[in-house]
Amino acid sequence: MKNFKHKNPVFAIRRYSVVVCILAGLTLLTARAYELQVLNSDFLHSQGTARQQRVVAVPAHRGTISDRNNEPLAISTPVDSIWVNPEEFLSDPSTLYRLAQQLELDPQSIQSKLAGTEDREFIYIVRQLPPSRAAEINKSGLPGVYLQREYRRYYPTAEVAAHILGFTDIDDHGQEGIELAYDAWLAGHPGAKRVVRDRLGQVIENVDSIEAANPGHDLTLSIDRRLQFLAYRELKAAVQKHNAESGSLVLLDSFTGEVLAMVNQPAFNPHKRDELHGDRYRNRAVTDVFEPGSTMKPFTAAAALEYDYLKPTSKVNTSPGLVRVSGHDIKDLRNYGVLDLQGIFLHSSNVGATKVALSMPASELWHTYNRFGFGHSTGSGFPGESIGTLNHFDQWSKLEQATMSFGYGLSVTALQLAHAYSILANGGFDRPITLVRQDEPAVAQRVLSAETAETLRNSLSSVVDDGSGRLAKVPGYRIAGKTGTVRKLTKSGYSNESHMSVFAGMAPLSNPRLVMVVVVNKPSGEQYYGGQVAAPVFGNVIADALRLLNIPPDDPKAMFVDRIDKVGGRT
Repeated sequence: MKNFKHKNPVFAIRRYSVVVCILAGLTLLTARAYELQVLNSDFLHSQGTARQQRVVAVPAHRGTISDRNNEPLAISTPVDSIWVNPEEFLSDPSTLYRLAQQLELDPQSIQSKLAGTEDREFIYIVRQLPPSRAAEINKSGLPGVYLQREYRRYYPTAEVAAHILGFTDIDDHGQEGIELAYDAWLAGHPGAKRVVRDRLGQVIENVDSIEAANPGHDLTLSIDRRLQFLAYRELKAAVQKHNAESGSLVLLDSFTGEVLAMVNQPAFNPHKRDELHGDRYRNRAVTDVFEPGSTMKPFTAAAALEYDYLKPTSKVNTSPGLVRVSGHDIKDLRNYGVLDLQGIFLHSSNVGATKVALSMPASELWHTYNRFGFGHSTGSGFPGESIGTLNHFDQWSKLEQATMSFGYGLSVTALQLAHAYSILANGGFDRPITLVRQDEPAVAQRVLSAETAETLRNSLSSVVDDGSGRLAKVPGYRIAGKTGTVRKLTKSGYSNESHMSVFAGMAPLSNPRLVMVVVVNKPSGEQYYGGQVAAPVFGNVIADALRLLNIPPDDPKAMFVDRIDKVGGRT
């Protein structure tokens, strides 16, 4: 039987066939392995890498904005955004509803975002979630759902400094204010790196850095956060008290041209994007113009003094309380008789200002106004800054020359007016206005003699000592300033019911460092004069500013007596 099996030819053929098949299979496997491991290894390695490795962006945070004392005003905080790959995400219909539930969104809203995006690989679902919440969603492991690290702007002072700082859009690009003006300086440059992702798309390994992320540059403003808060508080209180439509306040350092505070009402919160409407977020102190009214009279007097048409001791006869120019009557509240320069300011005589203005050629008056910065930019660099209006003297009529002397017929911004008063304060030098801290004062240009500047300051002090600006007084300090109550122009002419209340001044008189302009637009009720509405705001803010900045008083004894009176209850 055994010999029979060995000699069976059928059995031998089968055995040899099996051996041949096995050897052929081994040969094919060996050849295929050689092809994959040797001949095509580079190609296959590149294909595997392409499926596992990705180049991803490395976000760069925006530079920090700080006040002059290095207190933060705008900082960038890390956030995460949720995005999906539509092809992966929509492969399981339940994924959409699970993600909507976690994000507390309507599934239909997510579905509408993904409509027609099947050929795309990246679609945002929600932007800028807190990292802790985004991490919870990431843990659920939903297919096609990924996180992207970004940065969101945070403003510690909220609406207090909002009009200066402005805000960024959701992609961290500056849209308004300093954020827009210095966007190129503040913006960071994102980097790139190569990573390995697992089958769920999660990063499991950082392979190498392609380009390092460069954060934006920091920026230090001239603003003092303490003074900014004081100005915001007082202006807001005044606008609310007088039920006014709006208001602005600018505080300058006359020695350096730096803006120490700038606030507006109504304000807005940059963290609440639903409040970002133009009438709320525009910086009125820089963009809105108004006729300056009687706050213009010192510059009319400056022209007459500089061109020698007026002496500090000159007398102007304002009787009988009106003057007729080109068929129009210009009136004072009453007949003030003969006035010197101080008297014109003290009584805010329109007749006196008119006679001074008409005593000189229009060209000389225009050149003086022009040297004080009216009709052109302050140089602040703030986006949307208005230059106001100051028509060339060739276009003036005699009546226009007269009305400009007391602030009608031209327009200014609050910042322009503060800039002009800073020239009076610092002895006649024009320094560029800046919102960035200056370690060294900018080069100044003399536009007014020191003698004229001093004469005007001393004359303006009478307005606060004995005139309409008494509510701007600060114990221990002498204040120089001018009130303005401007009738607003309407379709039917200048209104007797709608006014702009203004106060512009400086302190301390002995060495004026601080200059402030307060503008309250359309106060309601019985009080609408600049001395009633704007002057108290000036007094409250300047009093705290002088003390916070340790500026010595003109009269320390008066300050000491005032403190004793307050302690004794005799305020």
